[in-house]
Amino acid sequence: MKVILIQDVKALGKKGEIKEVAEGYARNYLIPRGLVVEASGGHLKEHQSQEKRQEAKVAKVLSAAEALAKKIDGLTLEVVAKVGEGGRLFGSVTSADVASALKEKGFTVDKRKIDLGETIKNLGTYSVRIKLHPDVDSHIQLVVRT
Repeated sequence: MKVILIQDVKALGKKGEIKEVAEGYARNYLIPRGLVVEASGGHLKEHQSQEKRQEAKVAKVLSAAEALAKKIDGLTLEVVAKVGEGGRLFGSVTSADVASALKEKGFTVDKRKIDLGETIKNLGTYSVRIKLHPDVDSHIQLVVRT
Protein backbone atom coordinates (compact mmCIF):
# COMPACT_ATOMS: atom_id res chain seq x y z
CA MET A 1 0.00 0.00 0.00
CA LYS A 2 1.35 3.45 -0.89
CA VAL A 3 1.25 6.05 1.86
CA ILE A 4 2.32 9.66 2.30
CA LEU A 5 4.21 10.34 5.53
CA ILE A 6 2.69 13.15 7.58
CA GLN A 7 5.44 12.97 10.22
CA ASP A 8 8.94 11.52 10.37
CA VAL A 9 8.69 7.79 11.10
CA LYS A 10 11.78 6.04 12.41
CA ALA A 11 13.08 3.33 10.04
CA LEU A 12 10.54 4.36 7.37
CA GLY A 13 11.21 7.89 6.16
CA LYS A 14 10.82 11.62 6.56
CA LYS A 15 7.76 13.85 6.39
CA GLY A 16 6.39 14.30 2.88
CA GLU A 17 7.87 11.14 1.36
CA ILE A 18 5.75 8.58 -0.45
CA LYS A 19 6.50 5.00 0.66
CA GLU A 20 5.26 1.50 -0.07
CA VAL A 21 4.40 -0.37 3.15
CA ALA A 22 2.54 -3.53 4.09
CA GLU A 23 -1.22 -3.00 4.19
CA GLY A 24 -1.55 -4.35 7.74
CA TYR A 25 1.25 -2.09 9.01
CA ALA A 26 -0.44 0.92 7.45
CA ARG A 27 -4.02 0.14 8.55
CA ASN A 28 -3.23 -1.11 12.06
CA TYR A 29 -0.34 1.10 13.13
CA LEU A 30 0.50 4.08 10.92
CA ILE A 31 -2.94 5.44 9.96
CA PRO A 32 -4.56 5.19 13.44
CA ARG A 33 -1.63 7.09 14.97
CA GLY A 34 -1.87 9.84 12.34
CA LEU A 35 1.61 9.20 10.95
CA VAL A 36 0.53 8.63 7.33
CA VAL A 37 -2.37 9.02 4.92
CA GLU A 38 -3.18 6.70 2.05
CA ALA A 39 -1.69 7.91 -1.24
CA SER A 40 -4.98 8.25 -3.10
CA GLY A 41 -5.92 10.77 -5.78
CA GLY A 42 -6.87 13.71 -3.56
CA HIS A 43 -4.01 13.21 -1.14
CA LEU A 44 -1.48 12.94 -4.00
CA LYS A 45 -2.68 16.21 -5.58
CA GLU A 46 -2.48 17.97 -2.23
CA HIS A 47 1.00 16.53 -1.65
CA GLN A 48 2.19 17.76 -5.05
CA SER A 49 0.81 21.25 -4.48
CA GLN A 50 2.53 21.41 -1.06
CA GLU A 51 5.81 20.37 -2.68
CA LYS A 52 5.46 23.12 -5.30
CA ARG A 53 4.74 25.73 -2.62
CA GLN A 54 7.75 24.54 -0.59
CA GLU A 55 10.04 24.68 -3.64
CA ALA A 56 8.84 28.20 -4.45
CA LYS A 57 9.48 29.28 -0.86
CA VAL A 58 13.00 27.83 -0.89
CA ALA A 59 13.74 29.50 -4.23
CA LYS A 60 12.51 32.85 -2.89
CA VAL A 61 14.73 32.62 0.20
CA LEU A 62 17.73 31.64 -1.94
CA SER A 63 17.21 34.52 -4.38
CA ALA A 64 16.90 37.00 -1.49
CA ALA A 65 20.15 35.68 0.02
CA GLU A 66 21.92 35.94 -3.35
CA ALA A 67 20.69 39.52 -3.82
CA LEU A 68 21.94 40.51 -0.37
CA ALA A 69 25.27 38.78 -1.03
CA LYS A 70 25.76 40.83 -4.21
CA LYS A 71 25.12 44.05 -2.28
CA ILE A 72 27.48 43.39 0.62
CA ASP A 73 30.21 41.39 -1.11
CA GLY A 74 33.46 43.34 -0.90
CA LEU A 75 32.02 45.94 1.48
CA THR A 76 34.47 47.56 3.90
CA LEU A 77 33.30 48.17 7.46
CA GLU A 78 35.07 50.14 10.17
CA VAL A 79 34.77 49.30 13.83
CA VAL A 80 36.13 51.64 16.48
CA ALA A 81 37.58 49.97 19.58
CA LYS A 82 39.47 51.02 22.69
CA VAL A 83 43.13 50.09 22.57
CA GLY A 84 45.67 49.42 25.29
CA GLU A 85 49.42 49.07 25.10
CA GLY A 86 50.92 47.47 22.01
CA GLY A 87 47.80 47.89 19.89
CA ARG A 88 45.84 45.22 21.74
CA LEU A 89 42.13 45.82 22.25
CA PHE A 90 40.30 45.92 25.54
CA GLY A 91 38.13 42.86 24.95
CA SER A 92 37.60 41.81 21.35
CA VAL A 93 35.51 42.57 18.29
CA THR A 94 32.56 40.17 18.15
CA SER A 95 30.08 39.14 15.51
CA ALA A 96 27.51 41.35 17.27
CA ASP A 97 29.78 44.36 16.64
CA VAL A 98 29.99 43.43 12.95
CA ALA A 99 26.20 42.96 12.79
CA SER A 100 25.60 46.41 14.29
CA ALA A 101 28.10 47.97 11.84
CA LEU A 102 26.23 46.28 8.97
CA LYS A 103 22.94 47.57 10.37
CA GLU A 104 24.35 51.12 10.34
CA LYS A 105 25.07 50.62 6.62
CA GLY A 106 21.47 49.46 6.08
CA PHE A 107 21.94 45.67 5.97
CA THR A 108 20.20 43.39 8.45
CA VAL A 109 22.25 40.25 9.12
CA ASP A 110 21.89 37.91 12.08
CA LYS A 111 25.05 37.82 14.21
CA ARG A 112 25.00 33.99 14.15
CA LYS A 113 25.59 34.09 10.40
CA ILE A 114 28.82 36.08 10.75
CA ASP A 115 31.98 33.97 10.82
CA LEU A 116 34.98 35.93 12.09
CA GLY A 117 37.26 32.93 11.69
CA GLU A 118 39.48 34.02 14.55
CA THR A 119 39.23 36.15 17.65
CA ILE A 120 39.88 39.76 16.75
CA LYS A 121 41.98 41.32 19.53
CA ASN A 122 44.31 43.59 17.54
CA LEU A 123 44.03 46.58 15.27
CA GLY A 124 44.10 45.88 11.56
CA THR A 125 42.14 44.65 8.57
CA TYR A 126 40.36 41.30 8.63
CA SER A 127 38.38 39.29 6.11
CA VAL A 128 35.00 38.23 7.49
CA ARG A 129 32.75 35.58 5.97
CA ILE A 130 28.98 35.95 6.18
CA LYS A 131 26.93 32.77 5.67
CA LEU A 132 23.63 34.12 4.34
CA HIS A 133 22.31 30.72 3.22
CA PRO A 134 23.79 27.21 3.17
CA ASP A 135 24.63 27.79 -0.51
CA VAL A 136 25.45 31.53 -0.38
CA ASP A 137 28.48 33.13 1.28
CA SER A 138 29.70 36.69 1.17
CA HIS A 139 33.00 38.25 2.25
CA ILE A 140 33.57 41.71 3.68
CA GLN A 141 36.62 43.59 4.91
CA LEU A 142 36.60 44.64 8.56
CA VAL A 143 38.90 47.49 9.61
CA VAL A 144 39.47 47.74 13.35
CA ARG A 145 40.79 51.17 14.34
CA THR A 146 41.00 53.48 17.33
